[in-house]
Amino acid sequence: MSPKALKNYFQAFRYMIRVAVTSPKWISLPMSQQPCDRVTPRSTVPLRRGPGKPRPIGPPAVSPRYLFGGPRRASPPRSSARQSPTMPRFTVHVRDEWLAVPCRDSSSTVRWLGQEALKRYMKNKPDNGGIGALEDTRFAVRRCQGLGLLDADDTVDDVLEDNDFVELAIEGDTMCPDFIPCGPGVSNLTAAYREPGESICLDGNSLTSTDLVDLGRGLYKITLTSEAERKVVQSRELLDTIVKENKVVYGITTGFGKFARTVIPVSKLKELQENLVRSHSAGLGNPLSPERTRMLLALRINVLAKGHSGISLETLHAMIQAFNASCLSFVPEKGTVGASGDLAPLSHLALGLMGEGKMWSPKSGWADAKYVLEAHGLKPISLKPKEGLALINGTQMITSLGAEAVERAQAVARQADIIAALTLEVLKGTTKAFDSDIHSLRPHPGQIEVAQRFRSLLDSDHHPSQIAESHRFCDRVQDAYTMRCCPQVHGIANDTIKFVLNIINTEINSATDNPMVFAERGETISGGNFHGEYPAKALDFLAIAVHELASISERRIERLCNPSLSELPAFLVNEGGLNSGFMIAHCTAAALVSENKVLCHPSSVDSLSTSAATEDHVSMGGWAARKALRVVEHVEQVLAIELLAACQGIEFLRPLRTTTPLEKVYDLVRSVVKPWIKDRFMSPDIEAVHRLLLDQKVWTVAKPYIDKYQTEYIPESRPVSPTAFSLESPPSPRKRCRHD
Repeated sequence: MSPKALKNYFQAFRYMIRVAVTSPKWISLPMSQQPCDRVTPRSTVPLRRGPGKPRPIGPPAVSPRYLFGGPRRASPPRSSARQSPTMPRFTVHVRDEWLAVPCRDSSSTVRWLGQEALKRYMKNKPDNGGIGALEDTRFAVRRCQGLGLLDADDTVDDVLEDNDFVELAIEGDTMCPDFIPCGPGVSNLTAAYREPGESICLDGNSLTSTDLVDLGRGLYKITLTSEAERKVVQSRELLDTIVKENKVVYGITTGFGKFARTVIPVSKLKELQENLVRSHSAGLGNPLSPERTRMLLALRINVLAKGHSGISLETLHAMIQAFNASCLSFVPEKGTVGASGDLAPLSHLALGLMGEGKMWSPKSGWADAKYVLEAHGLKPISLKPKEGLALINGTQMITSLGAEAVERAQAVARQADIIAALTLEVLKGTTKAFDSDIHSLRPHPGQIEVAQRFRSLLDSDHHPSQIAESHRFCDRVQDAYTMRCCPQVHGIANDTIKFVLNIINTEINSATDNPMVFAERGETISGGNFHGEYPAKALDFLAIAVHELASISERRIERLCNPSLSELPAFLVNEGGLNSGFMIAHCTAAALVSENKVLCHPSSVDSLSTSAATEDHVSMGGWAARKALRVVEHVEQVLAIELLAACQGIEFLRPLRTTTPLEKVYDLVRSVVKPWIKDRFMSPDIEAVHRLLLDQKVWTVAKPYIDKYQTEYIPESRPVSPTAFSLESPPSPRKRCRHD
């Protein structure tokens, strides 16, 4: 092989190893000149990469010891070979094929495994797959999970486990477009994942958004209540009777949508359901993360457990087994219009359970669904009449993503109050605007709650603040709206979140497919519970409301960075000019807020007629859910920047100290981010503080002080200020006490 061709191979393979894979990116790579049925001298192929920028091609990243094949033959079994009690088997991905390779001798080398896989690959191809002599073919092998290269001379017993998945890359090839490894850091469900010991028992009526998010994170397994199993069996018995008596019922013995009047023979009812799932698996885009796919699968199981969908108990148990093993289908994020449910995403979910398409598990990474299921001792589900429709008809993608969005929104909203209180301290604001009498005159629950949080964090009698005392007798009359109006702005966000949470929790425990099976009445009824308007509208409301937390936060960041407004050094750094400090961090916040303005345009105001005007009004809830999540993430990031900036502002007010709870928040931030003395790489600092917000650590630190203030009936502090007019008469007990 020419040195040029070898260099081209090194460059292509380096991309395979180092690029985390989540989204498609078309890249033109030079190819080998060796004859191959899939390779041209120069070809453009889809190469998937992670969220970061692809690293530039540089010197060869693969050591020659990892590139094997060629004249050297596989090592024969050693005389002292350890014979396994059961024959291990490995699944090897070669170009577009997944091949099962049994290994009778566990002391065989990785080189032997690669050559054995190549033999099987060549055997299945009429032209040997464009491969000449097996002995002259050079290749490299790596694990699918973790992308680690395997040494040629290592024994399979030392570096692989039974049923492991590996990828074989032939010299001269680029990455196979069908191979979608799980990039490092993409998921919390990694190779180190262990099945949880605890379970959540589903009955279709009591699951919460918090439970659903925890199921997505892999904290629990799923079981069914005996009552749920009884209802599932009853509804299935009714469907079996319908089929046995040759009754004409939509979705059971007829076609779907425009074909609802087409009666299907009993002999083809299984094929009808399989064709439904296959044809509706037409989604596009990046796959949902493993956590979100777990949420989607868990929610579909919960809905089926209500016993109004006609699923068989056997199929439902198979779904639960797949969930508990984290065998997760490839579910593209795009393709649902949110009426007749989330047909495309749920079809992809069902397709993997049928053993078709792609699946992911912590053990295998991405692979063909049938191999992933088999590696976990599971069998593909076999659909009975109506089961395909029962699996794909519902609002579970909108609702599962919405559950994550509203849970994260709730977490960041209460932390936003803490961050704003810290900023008010740094900007030497007054607490007068949070007086309970003001808010009792406009008694919105969220407004009252936020004002109370501010008082619990800033109360000068209960938590003395040296910073507050340092400007007690200043000549400032009142603060800017971004500080004074936090209860009003943050309050409506809190009230909206609670409204949306109620909608989502109702939807989580709702039967949303069609037709509905009523075993107690002995009939099925077609309706419209699959329409996603409820969660779609609610999530559009959520995006609009929670965005304001970022909008007002960005303005507070501006006040912190602007020396004419803060009385602090410009951009919160010494030696301005030499150092730029928080200049571009504020720009980042502004960019995120501006992006949110576009994302907050409600998707649910749109509708396009589909399915030959049978589905002539749709919710567009899938996009409502996805963009709500993006808005919430941007809000978290903007507030992370504000928290960083506020803590940096504290540095310029030292040795003065703020209140005890806010000092605890400052200490928390300083445990992950050091003070800004001079310019440095800032993104890691923002990401570290963002992680604090995601883990709700800011709330965890401040919550005990907030709870104590609310439960111990601590008298409300109303310090005297020369800029606030008041009569000289002593305050009444009513005015001195906190109002509930």
